[in-house]
Amino acid sequence: MENSAGQPRTADGFLLPVPDEDGAPFWAYAARGELRVQACADCGELRFPPRPCCPHCQSFASEWRRMSGRGRIWSYVRPHPPLLPAYAALAPYHAIVVELAEAPRIRLVGNLVSSPDAALNSVPPERVRIGAAVKVAFHAVADGVTVPRWLLERP
Repeated sequence: MENSAGQPRTADGFLLPVPDEDGAPFWAYAARGELRVQACADCGELRFPPRPCCPHCQSFASEWRRMSGRGRIWSYVRPHPPLLPAYAALAPYHAIVVELAEAPRIRLVGNLVSSPDAALNSVPPERVRIGAAVKVAFHAVADGVTVPRWLLERP
């Protein structure tokens, strides 16, 4: 199913990721419950978003390194309507930027939830703060599509 802009979405209206060639391994690992980040196979620097060439040494050799799945909230936003209908029904909820523990320059965006399959609005607003420790969880949003979500380390 797609919306009017051609963006794939779930049957209940939530947007799905659109993997490109460079990012496809990220989504394949997520489907297996692993958080991995692309690294240069020559100089070892981690990079996100994934891309074909290392910005540090210009090598085209890459590998995917498993991360601990731990980090801290670097920033967040609490979206309010008007939103796409599926999201508006759950607003306000938390979209967060997570700074990974072992790679502080790598930041991932996702939702803060109380459990992997909880609703987007499952964490009370007073629980969200910059610097809060989080850990990754994985949520199957559609057949074959799994997205990383984030849980507070101290619920």
